[in-house]
Amino acid sequence: MKHFLDIHTTAKPELRGMVDSALSMKAARNGRPKGTPDDDQPLAGHMVALIFEKPSTRTRVSFDVGVRQMGGQTMVLSGKEMQLGHGETIADTARVLSRYVDLIMIRTFEEATLHEMAEYATVPVINGLTNRTHPCQIMADIMTYEEKRGPITGKKVVWAGDGNNVCASFIHAAAQFGFDFTFTGPQTLDPEAEWQGLARNAGIGFSIERDPLKAVEGADLVVTDTWVSMHDPESAKERRHNQLRPYQVNEALMERANPDALFMHCLPAHRNDEATSAVMDGPHSVIFDEAENRLHAQKAVMRWCLGV
Repeated sequence: MKHFLDIHTTAKPELRGMVDSALSMKAARNGRPKGTPDDDQPLAGHMVALIFEKPSTRTRVSFDVGVRQMGGQTMVLSGKEMQLGHGETIADTARVLSRYVDLIMIRTFEEATLHEMAEYATVPVINGLTNRTHPCQIMADIMTYEEKRGPITGKKVVWAGDGNNVCASFIHAAAQFGFDFTFTGPQTLDPEAEWQGLARNAGIGFSIERDPLKAVEGADLVVTDTWVSMHDPESAKERRHNQLRPYQVNEALMERANPDALFMHCLPAHRNDEATSAVMDGPHSVIFDEAENRLHAQKAVMRWCLGV
């Protein structure tokens, strides 16, 4: 059983294979109309359940389209429709769904929900996002960097802002793909100590630099995310803005990075908060390529899970 739960729990050669597969599948679709299927139909006859406890645009559309392009079918389920963990246990839900479908993708709040689903399912489970990690996004980000600049191994990635779930998966990727990672943000929003330890134990260059201008010196990639996540209470909004305003990615900050540095943001973005429109629409930005590559990276993840 090959679940895709997190980057740091997936073997390095398997991760490399998925990125290479994603790049290959994207190249094969070059010039093909969006609505047409792939020549290769590895998911023909397969049913994929897409479970959303959290709302989504990119995750929902990219997984749905990806399954269809590869010849499969999807069943999209919301948390309200399923009452996941309310009335029926997650374990029983996993057992039942496994009788109907070939693959489960779940986008949920608590990491424990994901792990319980994987423990009791008899089909592969993919982490579409939890409050703690977001591995599918980072697989797309690694793909995007390598599509534009070649191997990411040995490069310097700087994360500006909140050490959130997306940041966590980037740290996992640094350990697995062998690039240096610098976090710049307020101490109150540092990445989890467990993830910091994982990076340091992996022997990569991991550092925390409070001065964002110093942090981005020599950066090959600058990444940020929204200052207020979906699971954050409304009361946290003003406090987070006050803490994170010095870490906005703007033109002055990008000028300190390498001349050919890329800028990424997983979207949705609050323009002129975490990043200015000048940066998001500027020459360093690859945010829409990054969004498109969710489709291709997740197709590769699904193929790996199913062994097709």
